[in-house]
Amino acid sequence: MSSVPRDYYDVLGVQRGASEGEVKKAFRRLARELHPDVNAHDPQAEEKFKEAAEAYEVLSDADRRRQYDAYGHEGVRSGGYAPNFEGFGSISDLFSAFFGGGGGSGGARQGQDVAVGIEVELADAARGASVDVEYDVVARCGTCHGNRAEPGTPIRTCDRCGGTGQLQAVQRTAFGQMVRTAVCDVCDGEGKIPEQPCRTCRGRGQVAEKVTLAVDVPAGIADGQRIRVTGRGHAGDRGGPSGDLYVLVRVADDERFIRDGNDLVTLVDVALPLAALGTRIEVPTLDGPVPVEVPAGTQPGETLTLAGRGMPPLRRGRTGDLRVIVNVAVPKRLTKEQRELLEKLGDSMTEDNLRTGESMLGKLRRVIGGPARP
Repeated sequence: MSSVPRDYYDVLGVQRGASEGEVKKAFRRLARELHPDVNAHDPQAEEKFKEAAEAYEVLSDADRRRQYDAYGHEGVRSGGYAPNFEGFGSISDLFSAFFGGGGGSGGARQGQDVAVGIEVELADAARGASVDVEYDVVARCGTCHGNRAEPGTPIRTCDRCGGTGQLQAVQRTAFGQMVRTAVCDVCDGEGKIPEQPCRTCRGRGQVAEKVTLAVDVPAGIADGQRIRVTGRGHAGDRGGPSGDLYVLVRVADDERFIRDGNDLVTLVDVALPLAALGTRIEVPTLDGPVPVEVPAGTQPGETLTLAGRGMPPLRRGRTGDLRVIVNVAVPKRLTKEQRELLEKLGDSMTEDNLRTGESMLGKLRRVIGGPARP
C-alpha cells in the first residue's frame, strides 16, 4: 500500500455527504470483498482491509469526521486518533474483532481449489474423450482419516480451549474494547489432541499426494474453456469439504482445419483446368476423407459447404458445417506440351467465356471474404 494515506471517502467509495448508514454499508461491502476466504491469493488483502477499517473508524464517528473534513488526516491525528492494528495477529483476527468471527478462526474450512492444464486433439474435442490428469494435492490422511491420531490410540479434549478450538480475550485497542478470537495454539483449532500422533501424517491429518484422475472432456469443448470437477481439490481443514479441481483445456492446432465457432474451415487446391471443367476431389473431415463434387466453372475462393461436418454444440444449438474453400491453383512451371495446350486454349477464349454473371463488387466481396449479395 502507498505510504501516503488515501482519501477516506475514496477508500470506502462514498460521497462526502454520505450518511452514517451509507458509510457502514460501504464498509461492509468492502469487508466482504476482502474476506480471507475469498482473498487467500491476495497478499495485500490485510493491508487493504486495514485501510478500509481506518476510514470507517473515522467517518463513522461524528467528531472525527468533522476534524477530517476540516483538516484532513493531520486533523484527526492531532485530535488524538491513531490507527493501531498491532494487537491483531492476522486479517482473521481483524474480521473477528469487527464482525464477531467468520475470519477463519476455528470451525470447518473448505479446502483450496486446484488448477491444471491439459491439451487435447481437435478430434477428441469433437467427439469427447476421457483424459488422465495428474496433479499434486493435499489429501486427508488415509491412516488416521484426518483425526491426527495413530489408529487405536485415544484422543482427548484440549484443556486450553475446552474443545472449542478457539481462544477469546478482551483487548483494548484504538477502536475501543473488543473481543479477540483466535485459533487455539495448542490443538490448532481442532479442539482435540491425539495422545499419539499418526505416524503417516505426523499428526497433521493431511498428506501430500500425487493423484491421477480420469476427466471427461465433453464433445464440442472449445480452446480455453474449463472443466470443473467438484470435490477433487485440496482437502478441507477440521472436517471441511475438499476444494474443486479446475481443468483448463487447450485444443491443439490441426493443420487441416481452422475452427470458426462450431464451423470448421479447410482449403483444397484444384488445378485450373479441373476447376473449369468440374471434377471430384477428396476433402478431409474429422471422420476421414469424403468425395466432393466441384462444379464446372468454380471460381477461386468459392466455398463448398458440407452441412453437419463441423463441431457438435457443447450444450445447445446445431452441429457446425465444414466450409471448403477452393483454391484454384495456377501452375508456375509448365512442360512444353502443357504450354502449347494452354496457348491454344487461351487463343480460343472469348469474352463470353470469361463472363461469370457476377458484378465487380460481388467479386471483390468474394475475394476479400465480405458478405455476398445475390
